[in-house]
Amino acid sequence: MLEVKQLTKTYNSGSKSLTVLDDVSFTLEAGQTFAIVGPSGSGKTTLLGLCAGLDRSSSGSVTLNGIRLDDLNEDERAQVRSQHVGFVFQNFQLIPTLTALENVMVPMELQGQKGASQKAMELLERVGLAGRHHHFPAQLSGGEQQRVALARAFSNSPKILFADEPTGNLDPETHDVVERLLFDLNREAGTTLVLVTHDHELAAKTQRVLKLKGGKMVN
Repeated sequence: MLEVKQLTKTYNSGSKSLTVLDDVSFTLEAGQTFAIVGPSGSGKTTLLGLCAGLDRSSSGSVTLNGIRLDDLNEDERAQVRSQHVGFVFQNFQLIPTLTALENVMVPMELQGQKGASQKAMELLERVGLAGRHHHFPAQLSGGEQQRVALARAFSNSPKILFADEPTGNLDPETHDVVERLLFDLNREAGTTLVLVTHDHELAAKTQRVLKLKGGKMVN
């Protein structure tokens, strides 16, 4: 499902260059759960962005669901994300002018799927928010917004889900609810999960953990 080979990312600023990711390689099978851990600045979010086709590496390759992302232009990578990828972010990234229901419908409508409203309602019910479907993000708590974001992430039936600190902004009780929903929804859908987290307890619940330090893989 995801093959990463000798991935390196270097930023150049004037005469200086900064390598934030250095020779990272791993392979994930379909349906596996995988965590990327490490201190701030270790390259976790950079690696996630490269794997999801949000950015382009300096060298190395990323192959997602049999598609080599390095060979694609920006529009083609966006198409791959639309068809195969779901996202959950630390800061929710809901569209403030849309209701919970409309936010969940967005990925399906972009793909021209029929029955988007019904499927969106079913997903909101699955995350316990069917009764809040007409509320806007500002009317929802942080935990509720993240549950809407989870429903949205699964709405286009992604092959792979990238979650960047999905519980990072939540209080302990809400953290546990969102964590349980994330793993339950993922298991039910058979989705491959790539999780970036500072939370070692959360990481330990995945099948594999990759540790980064200073952009390099460490044991």
